[in-house]
Formats: sequence, structure tokens, C-alpha cells
Amino acid sequence: MFEASSEDVARVEGYLGRPTGGRFRVVVRRLNGSPVVIENEPHLRDGTPMPTLYWLVDPEVVEVVSRLEGAGGVHRFEEIVDPDVLRATHEEYARRRQALVSRHDAVAPSGGVAGTRRGVKCLHAHLANFLVGAADPVGERVALEISLEREDFRRDV
Repeated sequence: MFEASSEDVARVEGYLGRPTGGRFRVVVRRLNGSPVVIENEPHLRDGTPMPTLYWLVDPEVVEVVSRLEGAGGVHRFEEIVDPDVLRATHEEYARRRQALVSRHDAVAPSGGVAGTRRGVKCLHAHLANFLVGAADPVGERVALEISLEREDFRRDV
């Protein structure tokens, strides 16, 4: 399930500038096929829990979202999103990740989007969650603000 092609591994590691710590698969791509969002296995190769299920890797999108975060976006979005809806988003994210945990003796990853249980920690993680098709109010608002359309990408889920 988490077996990325050698081409995808090379591309993602090139984006990150380092080897990945765990297995993953590409779940959202640009229309040209390049990876945009990866789905991480719930544990790294060494058994460490991986709280981030969906990870935004496309360098262009990462840069735009980083600028938004740098301009206070995390606090701004946290203030305008309904906290009950956000809590439900975190709970659903945690359920999806937990459903993938296969190690019974390992410590399970915890928290919701980006490993947090409440509030907003990382706009990149919320946008990745939205792009995979989740109902994520923060990710949706980020996409609107940076003029990103789900139709500009294809989901491989």
C-alpha cells in the first residue's frame, strides 16, 4: 500500500533534499504527474510514530503556503474557522491515520492534522488534507487564498 515508485521516491527526496524516514505513496499529483501530496505510513522505518498522514511536497505550493504562514496565517485562520468544525477535522484525520496502523506493539501516532488535537499548527498539512478530498475548513480557506483549485490536480487515492 505504501510502496511509491522509484521515480516518485527520487522526486520526493529531491524536493525534501534528504531521504524520507518512512514509506509513503503519492496521493495527489499535478496534471503532469509530479507529486503534490504524499500519504505517509503511520510509523517511520525505525518505529517512530509519524503524526503527519498527508504531507504537501510540491515545492511551488510549499513556498506559497510558507509565505502565508510567515505573514501570520496560522493565527489568522485559527481565529476565523469554527472551532467545532476544526475539532471534527482533527478527529477524522486521526481516525483515518489510526485505521492504517498495523503495529500492535508500537506507540501509535496521536493528534489530528499535523499532530495537534486542537487549533491550527501547520497550513501545509491542512492544505494537503483538503487536496486529498477531506472536509478541512482551514485547507479550503488556504486554497482559496492562494487561488488553488482541486481541479488543477488529480487524486491517486
